[in-house]
Amino acid sequence: MMARAMPHASPQNAERPLVLALDLGTSSARAVLYDRQGRLLEGAESRFEYVMTATPDGGVEIEADRLLEILSLVIDELLERARALIPDLASALGGVGGCTFWHSVLGVDDLGRALTPLYNWNDTRSAPDATLLDEKLGRDWLHSRTGCVPHASYYPAKIAWLRRTRPNLASAVNRWVSIGEYFYERLFGRTTCGISMASGTGLFNPNTCTWDEEVLAALEIGPERLSPIAEPRETFSGLNRDYAARWPELAHLPWHPLIGDGAASNTGSGCVMRDAIAINVGTSGAMRVCWKANAVRIPRGLWCYRTDDEYLVMGGALSNGGDVFAWCRKTLRLDADEVEEEDLARLAPDGHGLTILPFFSGERSTGWADYARAAVVGMNLGTQPVDILRASLEAVAYRFAAIYDRLREELPAGARIIASGGGILRSRVWTQMMADVIGLPVIASTAPEASSRGAAIVALKAFGIIPDLDSPPALLGEEFEPDPDAHKRYRRGRARQQRLYELLVAPGPEVLS
Repeated sequence: MMARAMPHASPQNAERPLVLALDLGTSSARAVLYDRQGRLLEGAESRFEYVMTATPDGGVEIEADRLLEILSLVIDELLERARALIPDLASALGGVGGCTFWHSVLGVDDLGRALTPLYNWNDTRSAPDATLLDEKLGRDWLHSRTGCVPHASYYPAKIAWLRRTRPNLASAVNRWVSIGEYFYERLFGRTTCGISMASGTGLFNPNTCTWDEEVLAALEIGPERLSPIAEPRETFSGLNRDYAARWPELAHLPWHPLIGDGAASNTGSGCVMRDAIAINVGTSGAMRVCWKANAVRIPRGLWCYRTDDEYLVMGGALSNGGDVFAWCRKTLRLDADEVEEEDLARLAPDGHGLTILPFFSGERSTGWADYARAAVVGMNLGTQPVDILRASLEAVAYRFAAIYDRLREELPAGARIIASGGGILRSRVWTQMMADVIGLPVIASTAPEASSRGAAIVALKAFGIIPDLDSPPALLGEEFEPDPDAHKRYRRGRARQQRLYELLVAPGPEVLS
């Protein structure tokens, strides 16, 4: 049941045991303490922001040992703060969980040391290789088996790209791993790939919960080149000597394998049933539904991953979300937040005459066009910066509506949207816009950190502390009802965007070259 509850707990009122949750995102790493009700402990969090290296040819990467250092530092800082808040911290803690970005990959040697940088999910250098995989193996075949299409986001294209451009380096790789696997190998001297992270690789079958042998054979990737799949309730414990001395409170606790940040966000938002749709807008964006199922039919245009062996996650993702807002503010030199909100609110829905494709980093769902780029059509001498901002936010909302059109066939009547992420929730105008464009109520999540909260809840379930993912109450705030008149106007705006998409993106990369 969805119910309103307090998102925070004081150290004195927290229900034990506590869970330390790690959240490694695209631009920051966080460490947070939660109680067994999924409430964030006041004052018990730390954060470190960083920037990955972007290359002129579309690369986005970072050294794995740099991320390991960042994760270690946020744990250091969190424990320092927690010791001051909770005198008996060691006995209060029940374990460690965490989440990180899906799809990113690095190659390691036979000792588990990094041979390559971590190539992030939005690294587009492998786009030509994704096209070749599409032609060779067929998009529908790969999608039906793995829930993923040939795309630069996923492992198959990235591995093919490295084999093509740096064959000596690729041939030296012993295993392909995620950053969570790399982190745990450094901490414990062994690693496995959790079901959630495996499901976002493009090499895993979400219906059988195994590496897909036929796909691996077609891609010439031996199963020994990947980590073993973790058992459903598998945990790690016994930190190596250096880390045990550094974090004595964590040395003998169970550590749950890191899960995909999208699965964590759904769980932290309370969207773990079929009638609750999660929208998350951070740097990028996603719309997902998570529910208990052993197997599922995967609709075209959507992906299918897992939270664990019991819960599937289905939906779509946008390469651009909150970063479109940030780009507009920086490039158009807009004023402070409150002025922007007032100006945005004064504009009528789709009243600017603009049509925008918000593909600054290519397209993922629903067309999966790596080569797509942003476009603005319809400007005249009267166009103002706020017009472009409003049209850009509407354009992102239209892309979410396109995902919903594919997803709603899998949903029961009366579904609601729960929104999380600073990209959207800091703008009430944009949140209302989402409701008006999609035509469904949007409820703002009050979870301060949906992803880290979800990682904590998944760990609590894995440790046997709570019975299921819906045990902690959902944290719900303001509800935004759709305006029927605005919805009609936005349908016309969506139709214009679709016509522009068909002109510029659908014919293929040659049109944009």
